[in-house]
Amino acid sequence: MSDVKSVGLQTWIRAEETQAVFDALADADGSSDHLRFVGGCIRNALLGAEVNDIDLATTLVPDEVVRRLEAAGLKAVPTGIDHGTITAICGGKPFEITTLRKDVETHGRHATVAYSTDWAEDAARRDFTMNALYADRAGEIFDPLGGFDDLKAKRVRFIGDAATRIAEDYLRILRFFRIHAWYGEGDLDAEGLKACADAVDGLASLSIERVRDEILKLLCAPDPLPVMRQMAATGILAAVLPEPLNMERLQKLAYIDRISLFEPDAILRLGALALGGPDEADALGKRLRLSNAETARLRAMKTETHRIFSYMSVREMRQCLYRTGLEAFQDRLRIYWAEDPKENNGVGWRALMAMASTWERPELPLTGESVMAAGVAAGPEIGRILGEVEDWWVASDFITDEFSLIERLKAIVQATVF
Repeated sequence: MSDVKSVGLQTWIRAEETQAVFDALADADGSSDHLRFVGGCIRNALLGAEVNDIDLATTLVPDEVVRRLEAAGLKAVPTGIDHGTITAICGGKPFEITTLRKDVETHGRHATVAYSTDWAEDAARRDFTMNALYADRAGEIFDPLGGFDDLKAKRVRFIGDAATRIAEDYLRILRFFRIHAWYGEGDLDAEGLKACADAVDGLASLSIERVRDEILKLLCAPDPLPVMRQMAATGILAAVLPEPLNMERLQKLAYIDRISLFEPDAILRLGALALGGPDEADALGKRLRLSNAETARLRAMKTETHRIFSYMSVREMRQCLYRTGLEAFQDRLRIYWAEDPKENNGVGWRALMAMASTWERPELPLTGESVMAAGVAAGPEIGRILGEVEDWWVASDFITDEFSLIERLKAIVQATVF
């Protein structure tokens, strides 16, 4: 990160959709001084990280934002109208546009706000200094609270009094750790850490959906373990994840991800951290209100059907893949790898992952009609016989010789029927 307070005309700023939103909200003379980029997009751009979501702040009131967007033919969605936020849709891409605000009264997540035209006043109500950075259409930075220097130092610091910021929204406790895991470096800010620890009881007032989302985002950080250990030491982690936790397994999994260039996977990491057996998956999924698919995935991670080991043969791998499916196989493989104390076995684990990713599941060439053609009447016996043939076919490494398959079917039918 350089000392120049500008993000420059990056691709996401020059994008046709972004420029169209600025054009739509510009004054009659073309001026757009009343509109600035804000928050995460500026933070990420300065750090050289990927920019996904583009948020904007404006001195225009929401009704005027809607009027100008619609006059320009853009869709305006009142996604957060109570907080002065309108989402503009341009080319299928969303842009959150929020009118400058000042908090008149705060009560948890919900605050009584008044619109403002003062950029510094708007910045003062935000959470962390590195998130209170603005940039104009040309990419020039506006930094009312010293967030640029904090970002440069990778220091996550609450704006103003940390305890006051937290009392406004207790989710900021979790955000403090999550933002540090992603963008911070070194020790956590001492004042912020103490304020979070002192306010731990406030986490109970949050909806589980908001807590879950923060946990999953934290787990996707390149190395979430240092801040999670701080969370554990202050009692914060137990307040949101009361399950017995396997920090060592998660640490090894995160290490494997880094050295193997695997994409961090929040659900896989959650399983590595919080699951001891398949019976715990349903309880964890229910408590965090995970989707049915996510809960089923957690359950499959710890359901022991076929043992996976680093030195298994290609034939054994194919058989296991056929029975478990690719996702469950790769999840279990990475869990077993994280539990393996032998560093040298990493070569075998990595090779298995690579081979599994290119595997295509074969289909049994025989059907129920094939069984009936062999002399078996319609009924449940067909499924049982077909299952026996399938077991033999899998054990034979998915033999493709049709004659051998038919002969095996005839032998099973003869032994069963006659």
